[in-house]
Amino acid sequence: MEKSKKQSKKITAGLLAVYLFALTWIIVFKMQFSFQGLPDFREINLIPFAGSANVNNQIDFNEIIYNVLAFIPFGIYISMLKSNWSFLKRITVIAGVSLLFEGLQFIFAIGASDITDFMGNTLGGIIGVGVYKLFSTKATKILNVLASIGTICIVTLLLLLIYLRISGVIIYKVS
Repeated sequence: MEKSKKQSKKITAGLLAVYLFALTWIIVFKMQFSFQGLPDFREINLIPFAGSANVNNQIDFNEIIYNVLAFIPFGIYISMLKSNWSFLKRITVIAGVSLLFEGLQFIFAIGASDITDFMGNTLGGIIGVGVYKLFSTKATKILNVLASIGTICIVTLLLLLIYLRISGVIIYKVS
């Protein structure tokens, strides 16, 4: 039984590593293959639901929803690996990673650092922790399978985007 639990944690840790790699490529590197393709601006927005979440003077809920959805797996993975941690400690790690991503964008001038993104990411992590709490009593293996499927889908999507980018179907414009 203990060997199965250790093996499950190794699989989860591997999935978390792949997930964090993909998330870093999406958030920090904007799915670019070279540093020349990255945006070259530094902006910080500390007013919730303003700035990048505002398009044509209306809140762009899609961007907020994507940020929430992107961090739900992180809450699940952290909970699966550190089930003995308190809720606050898990959320602190999730918020810290989100803050790190926003800070890296500012430090390297590769986009806007936005409090709305930070809030959405953290909310997604909280939802992930909640999902784990709902299903954790009997479903750790099921969560691992679902997390595996989700990670495989993300990696497949990223590989498809890479293929489309290399083949010239997708051309990113940086203004």
